[in-house]
Amino acid sequence: MPSRSVLGDGNHTSVAMFVLLGLLDQAELQLILFPVFLGTYLITLIWNLGLIILIRMDSHLQTPMYFFLSFLSFIDICYSSSISPRILSDFLKTEKTISFIACATQNFVLAWMGASECCLLTAMAYDRYVAIGSPLQYSAIMAPSLCWRMVAGVYGSGFFISFVQTVACFNLYYCGPNVIRHFFCDIPQIIPLSCSDPFISQLVLFLAALFVGFGSFLVIIFSYVFIAVSILKVASFEGCVKAFKTCGSHLAAVTLFYGTVFSVYMHHSSQHSTKQDKVLSVVYTILIPMVNPLIYSLRNTEIKEALKRVLKKAVHLPQKHSIWAGSILKRKAGVKTLRPSVDLSN
Repeated sequence: MPSRSVLGDGNHTSVAMFVLLGLLDQAELQLILFPVFLGTYLITLIWNLGLIILIRMDSHLQTPMYFFLSFLSFIDICYSSSISPRILSDFLKTEKTISFIACATQNFVLAWMGASECCLLTAMAYDRYVAIGSPLQYSAIMAPSLCWRMVAGVYGSGFFISFVQTVACFNLYYCGPNVIRHFFCDIPQIIPLSCSDPFISQLVLFLAALFVGFGSFLVIIFSYVFIAVSILKVASFEGCVKAFKTCGSHLAAVTLFYGTVFSVYMHHSSQHSTKQDKVLSVVYTILIPMVNPLIYSLRNTEIKEALKRVLKKAVHLPQKHSIWAGSILKRKAGVKTLRPSVDLSN
């Protein structure tokens, strides 16, 4: 651990490791929660990967809505993978330490995926607005080229925001204490540990939350205002119900994500709120990535029908292969039995 001088006050040891307090203090409860979190992580991977594969395989799901949904599943996989393996390993450790570089890397991935999810949910809200407000021009407006540009903008914006936040935070000087009162490297918990002036880092964090968090949320709200106006213009009650169903899954995902995130980061810190923050953080870092595929799949008839078609193809494929192999064997057997008769006739 190198030492350096800070403001001429003498030599101070720079922090090379952080200590995570973890989710719980009781070792017995940690061992009980280990299989629960392991199962949750595996289910998250299976459901999100399965949804991505299903969307790619079925031609009926080649629409902008499911195109964006596949990238949302990819974000959920990355988000959960940056948290869950660390929690699982910490459950089995008495001393939960993480290196400075590993902490910065985890924070970078989390901030990247979090900002990208905010932007992607905004893009999905715009997609629903176009689908309901301009159904006849939907295919022309939401062309594949525009969808790809929107996805590139989503990931590019998230990368830039995360990079700026991570550099601003971890470029500060840390000389101790090095205890993070959380189970992952969260910037609001790390910046107060700095020995240098955190004003610039706090300003960057505030601007990122303002423009990405609140900005995307306001765009989503305005999109749903226009969606509601468009739905109310529909004459039939059945048409209104059908239009609301197309937005229900996205609205539920937005409410769950922004509700938990705002609950964590929009109040003053205290001992009680720190424990509450950990519980809410589990929701948006562990549970939401697992629940999102269910939200979009359980009451979605298109995904259910696509799953039936894929399973039907998977069942019939071995039968077709066996029939094809059997026909080849019969042809070979027929050739072998015909050759002696030809030779005898000669």
